[in-house]
Amino acid sequence: MEAVNALGRRKAAIARVFVTEGSGNITINKRDLAIYFPSSILQYVVKQPLNKLGVAEKYDIRVNLNGGGFKGQSEALRLAIARALVKINADDKSALRAEGFMTRDSRVVERKKPGRPKARKRFQFSKR
Repeated sequence: MEAVNALGRRKAAIARVFVTEGSGNITINKRDLAIYFPSSILQYVVKQPLNKLGVAEKYDIRVNLNGGGFKGQSEALRLAIARALVKINADDKSALRAEGFMTRDSRVVERKKPGRPKARKRFQFSKR
């Protein structure tokens, strides 16, 4: 099997993954998963699609990650891994969709408007 690549986005984060057959190593920007995401919760989020299908030890995953914060990056990576797994085996799509791993979360930060301190907040109103 040659490398299967996929893209995942969340907020401002973009994850490009390259999945090959291997022993379960996940390398993010040339660093190990445990070093890049020290939080066990974020590591769990990244591995959710692999654990759901029971293929965590079957594939090596190389990732280019940029933009956003650690939460958005981990969720972008989860989407990219799920998309790559579907490219490898299309029968897995329904199982991943049921868990919500195939859905792109399109919520992004609303832009700041002129004449206001933030996107929706207004300056204090004074009648006199």
